[in-house]
Amino acid sequence: MATLYRCGTPTDWLCPCGKVARALRREGIPYTEVVVPRRRAGREEVQALSGQRRVPMLVLEGEAICDSRRIVEHLEFRRGRDSAAGG
Repeated sequence: MATLYRCGTPTDWLCPCGKVARALRREGIPYTEVVVPRRRAGREEVQALSGQRRVPMLVLEGEAICDSRRIVEHLEFRRGRDSAAGG
């Protein structure tokens, strides 16, 4: 199961965190969400996992991936890899 660390924006259409949530649903990857505070002072867990305090951050198979663009690219790569292995 994946864990998405994200901001508290109440919709998935207004921020990069929502972009990642939509990509996870599209790929059919189950995930839990951890909403982190807006202020960077409350993001110690994010920093401990990734070395930085920004969100979105995805922890998938023990790997912390930061930046919405990189996360979406990683999910697309996984899809391609999984399709090639299965076919």
